[in-house]
Amino acid sequence: MFKTLRLRLVLLYMLVALALIVLIGIGTYRLIGNYFQKTTDLALQHKMVHEFQLLSASVPAELLVADRDWSSLRGDRRLSIPSRSKGAHHPEGVPEETSAPLERDKSSNFYLSAYDGELASIFVLPLNSSGQLLFDPNPFVPPIAPNLAAVMAALENGSDWRTVTTSDGSRVRLLTYRLTREDGPAALQLGRSLSDQDRIMSQLLLGLLGLSGISVVLIGGGSWWLSGRSLRVAQQAWERQQAFIANASHELRTPLTLMRASAEVALRSLPDHDRDNRELIGDVLQECDHMARLTDDLLLLSRLDSGRLKLEQKHVPLTDLLTDIQRQVGRLAAERGINLVVDAVNGVVVGDPARLRQVLLILLDNALRYTPADGTIRVAAEEQNRTFQISVADTGSGIPANHLARIFERFYRVDSARGLGTGGAGLGLSIAKALIEAQRGQIAIESDEGKGTRVTLVMYAA
Repeated sequence: MFKTLRLRLVLLYMLVALALIVLIGIGTYRLIGNYFQKTTDLALQHKMVHEFQLLSASVPAELLVADRDWSSLRGDRRLSIPSRSKGAHHPEGVPEETSAPLERDKSSNFYLSAYDGELASIFVLPLNSSGQLLFDPNPFVPPIAPNLAAVMAALENGSDWRTVTTSDGSRVRLLTYRLTREDGPAALQLGRSLSDQDRIMSQLLLGLLGLSGISVVLIGGGSWWLSGRSLRVAQQAWERQQAFIANASHELRTPLTLMRASAEVALRSLPDHDRDNRELIGDVLQECDHMARLTDDLLLLSRLDSGRLKLEQKHVPLTDLLTDIQRQVGRLAAERGINLVVDAVNGVVVGDPARLRQVLLILLDNALRYTPADGTIRVAAEEQNRTFQISVADTGSGIPANHLARIFERFYRVDSARGLGTGGAGLGLSIAKALIEAQRGQIAIESDEGKGTRVTLVMYAA
């Protein structure tokens, strides 16, 4: 039991830790991805401002705001624009790009170089209204041809943002603007390849996955040690409790046997007309039997909990088992006016014959106790998917729905809800459940209050 509980605690710790790692990893990945996208978009807008200025076109207001954000990001007081390579073809009236002086702090040269690298990797495509390239002002070959859909969207709406994928699978971020002057290009399309950013993000993802795997292993080991240390005291207390129950059960057997023997001797010595004393001694004998059964049940549960109960795994013919049970219980059912029906079944299950028989007797005892005269108890078995479902169904008082979830708990009784007798100590169904699960089987119960109860055992077929 404690080993299973320890495993559950370890799994719980690892799931919580894994959830935190995943959240942190996703947050980190998205934060860096958003930073790359923001830097790329601001660089494209800043470059677009410069292109508008080179063409002596009025700069849209949103580009001016983005340009100020770019300058603030770089920490500039004046802008630095990388100049185009000499010899590039320019249309008439369009001046060559020049570099504006920049005031920069020496401590920020590394970051400014990175931002200048963003600008240098941007390509410019001056386009006519049909989306055709007018001239190529770039010092390198652009990774894609002009995107006609982006041009049409920009001519209609003024601007267009989109990310496209090239034939080799790399991504390119495009910014397309409609020019604000009538002569010259109709639109400007600026773009930047995102292959370097995608490569960094892939490396980041692999790193996060590797760190997550290592973290899970370390957390798993720590959780196993911590849970074992936390449960050690409880396990020791549980073992002492089981030892006490087992020892007490053994110690109670001898005095109970002596008490019953003495009561039987006293009962035999009383004359038949002394009814009062005979009834008193009869009550003593009845309580001795009740205590003996309770002691045996507690001892059995103690052995099941500690795993010290030896169970045989044999082939059990259901026909022989159910026929024997019908012979044993049928007479008692007939005395109470209850019809016991055992369906004919052919099949063999794997289990302990004595313990399986004990479970069926517990279920039939409950059914006899809560089924009125003229009622019916039916025992049946059905083969399904290499298992046998053995059912004990009665037409008794049934169990209220709010009690079904706790029906297999120890000492839990629902006799008051049924409106019937006092019943037993509330250990029968808990013993049945423990014995069936110890044989790798399953037990389930369903009931309709006022109509009856059905208990189903699922055992593996031989």
